[in-house]
Amino acid sequence: MGQHMASLYVLPFEWTSTMRPLQDQCEPTPYEFVDALFQTDMGMPLTEVFEEFDPTPIGVASLAQVHIAQHRETGKKVAVKLQHPHLAEFCDIDMKMVEVTLGWVKYWFPEFELTWLGEEMRTNLPKEMDFTLEARNAERTIKDFKSIQTSLYIPDTITATKRVLIMEYIQGGRVDDLEYLADAHIDRNKVALELSRIFNQMVFVNGWFHADPHPGNLLIRPAPKGSRSPFNFEIVLLDHGLYFDIDPILRVNYAKLWLSLIAPASPATTLDRRKYAELVGNVGPDLYPVFEAALTGRAALQSSVDSVKEDDRSCRRASSIIDLQPQSKAELDAIRNAVVSTEGLLTSVFDVLRRVPRRVLMVLKLNDLTRSLDYALMTTHSNIRIFLITAKYCTYAVWQDERKRLIDAMIHKGIFNFPLLRGCFSCWWKFRRQYAKLVIGEIFLDLQAIAIIKKAWVKGLWRKGFQGAHQAAAGLAY
Repeated sequence: MGQHMASLYVLPFEWTSTMRPLQDQCEPTPYEFVDALFQTDMGMPLTEVFEEFDPTPIGVASLAQVHIAQHRETGKKVAVKLQHPHLAEFCDIDMKMVEVTLGWVKYWFPEFELTWLGEEMRTNLPKEMDFTLEARNAERTIKDFKSIQTSLYIPDTITATKRVLIMEYIQGGRVDDLEYLADAHIDRNKVALELSRIFNQMVFVNGWFHADPHPGNLLIRPAPKGSRSPFNFEIVLLDHGLYFDIDPILRVNYAKLWLSLIAPASPATTLDRRKYAELVGNVGPDLYPVFEAALTGRAALQSSVDSVKEDDRSCRRASSIIDLQPQSKAELDAIRNAVVSTEGLLTSVFDVLRRVPRRVLMVLKLNDLTRSLDYALMTTHSNIRIFLITAKYCTYAVWQDERKRLIDAMIHKGIFNFPLLRGCFSCWWKFRRQYAKLVIGEIFLDLQAIAIIKKAWVKGLWRKGFQGAHQAAAGLAY
């Protein structure tokens, strides 16, 4: 939870900065204890498996810590992920404490229904504590992206037990480290767009997604020789302990919900938004505005506000996602203050969280994390740029579903059934037309983003010379 909160830019800076160390800077377990754990699980000491082993971890999270070592058998430099000893027993105590606490909260404040949080913790934490499951998840994701040209890279697994994971070591920087990106001449706009493509591919096409992609689990490095990346960088995804699949029907309905949010406003579009929100999130008209805001990370759209007769006009509200203006300080303040000051809103938020299916809740978490990365990278493209990527993947997902439905119908009714052939061509043409419009929009917005970077470069050059130009173009202070 703390790792997630550290990534929510709509929260006050004091909260996020306090929680950020939980992503990779927790208190480490002393060397002698991890050595004992390794010997218990592997049946041999660290010195027998590794020629060298750095006792100082390079990263420490709440469940495990990672050390660099030299593997004797392969001669490779490896990363050794070791679970904190006694974690299982302490986690069991923690989970019981959480369940009891949430039970008391429900008893005294029935409107704050949070017992589902304890149930989720009870279900998901054991998965993250089993490193053999993490290795299998990583292997499956590699297969999912095998035929796709992508900058995504997943380290190879060498050995995995329940509490010990030995994998390929990757040298890189945090994906939100602007100085590292500048030194490596990596375009931060392209990084943000690739992150969006990777996770949209997982959710809308693969139906199998990484549920914890906070910045501590993402590295970036210059693309090595022989890389499949279409860019000069690779995005390295770590910590594959928590993945979720999405039912095909839910996945397609979720895609249709996004397409309705992106479509121009109209009475039919408004009906579609509410229809698919109910199918996806199990929320009715009364809770729809809260669910929509949770989905987009923005203030509710105009049609949603009108439907609940909201009087707050402190910030301009768009009629669709495409109409969204850059998120202003006024909008951020309105979101932050509304939860505290608007009567009944906090209760509605908790009600939405209780009603929403658990898979959808994990997708909302994924949305928060990917949006926060775009924000942290200080991108120069339009705020709707990543939504266009989402629209492309949603359009593709809906087309694939329609295509499958029509092919199945042809199998039963005959391949030369004219109405079905016409329907297949019509769906394909609709898909190609929508996709082409989105591509044209992407090109236009990318040219705008490049122009802003060039303008910053010239401004930096004027003030501080070439060093200032380099820093300004990279989004750094100069």
